[in-house]
Amino acid sequence: MFRFDVIKIQKVMKRMIASTACRVFIMVAFALLPGYKMFSQNAIAPQNMEKLRIMEDSLVATADSMYESFIPDTHIFFSERFAKQLVRALKIPNSYYYPFDTLKKIINIIYSDDNAFKIFNWEITPNNITKRYYGAIQMPSEKLKLYGLLDYSEEMGKGAEDSVLTGGKWFGALYYRVLSTEVQGQKVYTLFGFNGESQLTSRKVLDAMTIDEQGVRFGAPIFGVASTNFPRQRVNRFILEYKKGVQASMNWDAEKNVIVFDKLVSITNDPGRKYTYAPSGGYDGFRWGNETWNYMMDLIPVTILKDGEAPPDQK
Repeated sequence: MFRFDVIKIQKVMKRMIASTACRVFIMVAFALLPGYKMFSQNAIAPQNMEKLRIMEDSLVATADSMYESFIPDTHIFFSERFAKQLVRALKIPNSYYYPFDTLKKIINIIYSDDNAFKIFNWEITPNNITKRYYGAIQMPSEKLKLYGLLDYSEEMGKGAEDSVLTGGKWFGALYYRVLSTEVQGQKVYTLFGFNGESQLTSRKVLDAMTIDEQGVRFGAPIFGVASTNFPRQRVNRFILEYKKGVQASMNWDAEKNVIVFDKLVSITNDPGRKYTYAPSGGYDGFRWGNETWNYMMDLIPVTILKDGEAPPDQK
């Protein structure tokens, strides 16, 4: 009986050791993957986790007022209160690793594809005409390292595609994707965003961003498109502008390894007026190569059919 128990215990211990070794192996293997970082709430002390949960509830309540207040003029007031509450919450050690699962259903919270930072991002409507954008970039550190962003899109005017912005100034947008690339050994991030600030047009934007000791810098000549204002130079950000109320797409196609966006045309044959632009049915794109987003025309071309002719996929 005793010998049987010893053998049984030995087998259990072997299974436990094997299981532990397996877990260690998996953790080490993942840690060696490029761009992988240990992303765990375990970095946050239990008492701080509880504080963050309580503070998240308060943030959600303020965000609700920020969007839904019956008096539009108060939206800015609640947005500023929200920003102050957010900073207080992020000052808790290792807050970078807190997921904000409830809050991210209300505002945009996205990570760069290499997990080098995350962006808190939202828009408000101070009145029935204008929109303003807010954002902050948090770095993964125990003590808070945060870069606040100031929407400068309205002031940029016709120089929006050429400007380089520093000191927290930024072409305000709601971001929905971040891709990392390298230019001369430095990380350059391409941010996909939407800006609906104008009364007549909407804009999808690809912005280039770098982070160094001096802070955050927006705009870099990594897009293979000539500037309208300076034809011998490349644009520092790529802006797709089109008629308000029209749906236009611009996103990453992981299968083709390209950025794909709608080819726009003026529906009134007036190319000087962006508020007349709408998707044509075809698609252009960008492919990364030689440290540049190279422009690709007619990535998905428009097929013009003759009367009675069936589309190619129906023949």
